[in-house]
Amino acid sequence: MGDEDWEAEIIKPHMSSYVPVFEKERYSSGANGDTFNRTPPSSSDAGESNKRENTSAMGGFGVGKSFGNRGFSNNKFEEGDNSGFWRESNNDCEDNRTRNRGFSKRGGYQDGNDSEASGSSRRGGRGSFRGCRGGFGLGSPSGYRGLNEEVVTGSGKNSWKSEAEGGESGDTQGPKVTYIPPPPPEDEDSIFAHYQTGINFDKYDTILVEVSGHDAPPAILTFEEANLCQTLNNNISKAGYTKLTPVQKYSIPIILAGRDLMACAQTGSGKTAAFLLPILAHMMRDGITASRFKELQEPECIIVAPTRELINQIYLEARKFSFGTCVRAVVIYGGTQLGHSIRQIVQGCNILCATPGRLMDIIGKEKIGLRQVKHLVLDEADRMLDMGFGPEMKKLISCPGMPSKEQRQTLMFSATFPEEIQRLAGEFLKSNYLFVAVGQVGGACRDVQQTILQVGQYSKREKLVEILRNIGDERTMVFVETKKKADFIATFLCQEKISTTSIHGDREQREREQALGDFRCGKCPVLVATSVAARGLDIENVQHVINFDLPSTIDEYVHRIGRTGRCGNTGRAISFFDPESDNHLAQPLVKVLSDAQQDVPAWLEEIAFSTYVPGFSGSARGNVFASVDTRKNYQGKSTLNTAGFSSSQTPNPVDDESWD
Repeated sequence: MGDEDWEAEIIKPHMSSYVPVFEKERYSSGANGDTFNRTPPSSSDAGESNKRENTSAMGGFGVGKSFGNRGFSNNKFEEGDNSGFWRESNNDCEDNRTRNRGFSKRGGYQDGNDSEASGSSRRGGRGSFRGCRGGFGLGSPSGYRGLNEEVVTGSGKNSWKSEAEGGESGDTQGPKVTYIPPPPPEDEDSIFAHYQTGINFDKYDTILVEVSGHDAPPAILTFEEANLCQTLNNNISKAGYTKLTPVQKYSIPIILAGRDLMACAQTGSGKTAAFLLPILAHMMRDGITASRFKELQEPECIIVAPTRELINQIYLEARKFSFGTCVRAVVIYGGTQLGHSIRQIVQGCNILCATPGRLMDIIGKEKIGLRQVKHLVLDEADRMLDMGFGPEMKKLISCPGMPSKEQRQTLMFSATFPEEIQRLAGEFLKSNYLFVAVGQVGGACRDVQQTILQVGQYSKREKLVEILRNIGDERTMVFVETKKKADFIATFLCQEKISTTSIHGDREQREREQALGDFRCGKCPVLVATSVAARGLDIENVQHVINFDLPSTIDEYVHRIGRTGRCGNTGRAISFFDPESDNHLAQPLVKVLSDAQQDVPAWLEEIAFSTYVPGFSGSARGNVFASVDTRKNYQGKSTLNTAGFSSSQTPNPVDDESWD
């Protein structure tokens, strides 16, 4: 799509040209969900129900048991063991090439054992395949589908290449994404809505903090000591912030002093405010470029995070703290219309919150200039620098116009910083950066009561239902390893009459937002998630986390259980330990439980002592801090993080999760 098309898209407001309709009677599914049969809606369509020679926007996806046959079937709708879908379109705006693709990787393939058959029809718009998302047993009233969840468009990624790999919604290979997220409420009460800190908030005062690096500025004890401007102080008190958390006490003066920072602090400990407040103070003091409606926007601050949900949370915080100032924060992320992102930016952009794929796409469209960037923030930095997004981040800092690391301030925040990630971070940070390690109220925090149950793979579902029935309507997150399993477990729980929704990287952006909304408001008290939701999601009153599948690394375990017990509130984490597949986690789990002063089951200790994990050490080092500054340890010994793993073991992306 040429530049002139983008301009047209920016100038004219987006109008939805179709109404989603789901007409059940037009579809029937076989016993195994193998075929779709379409009753012709009118006589003019009569000879085309099985053969649609003139339609370029249809794909056949033959499966059986293999997940490789992704081609089109010569414009024929194949029956029998193959499953196919087509897209109907009367929409002139979208040329045929953009729709001519088979399968949009949303877990919607048909397996002989899956009853995942459903369909959706669009009137006057593009059709869409309702696969893993909602179908699972079309006739079943308890079949999994969040209330009012409708697919409106194709996926924001192209079929075979995720945004993280450079595929984007604007590419001609993929369907055009038209989803525009609803704007957040503008009234002051909504902007400053906050939740109560828990009964254990005061004990943050006793947490140990270690700062390493040369000439670190002294910590502050109150917001007043930061000497922020009056507007910022007003916003802090309106947001209900009265007390500094440890990461804020140390990070705020370091950032105000202009130093680069790597900060390791437990989840739910106030990291977002720790970087936003001093950055805003810098911008208010130094002044910002008035840029409203300039063709090329040049933000002073870029904040990057791995998931859409997390970057949206950071944006809402930035909007809160910049309220009443001339600083304008903008958020852009994949799965939404690219033209909408551009429209948001051209209205003025001082703080840009973005996921990596969409950020690089906007830079490629030359809507963002990098010459004015003074602050670069990587949140969940361990994930931003590992295999998932490392190449994109390197591309960002080498973009034309991006100030060198000596000319900008770079800040990295996460709950875990393995040694390998710290090594990679050297390319982004000045050599004299400071490392702040905030001790654990347990890296797996002591506010979270951790229970490990020995449950075999085939007993997990029954155990899960038993626990959820005992919990009642308390808000619960259930973590699984794969996207397919997230939908499968959500479906299973719905059939057990437990209101459930799910979130993972292959769900449409609209569906992800709907699922989180239903979970937050209590309509669906159970949320089944992959690790895409483990990172940084801040949802009030999550009382329980259940690890249906334990993750592959202990760092990911720490991130997952950090969804509960936030801001001094208490929570409970239950993990199913399968001796067949989880033995590699036995030793680090024993260590995490011991460090957080939790009961360690005798059977787990037995497995831990009978299992040799290379690089594991019971060394006392790391009992207090989740990660340590590796610069202090180059005397022939490798540093161990809390997990007790040696640094060579870096977290792997789970299930090729589409993070961006």
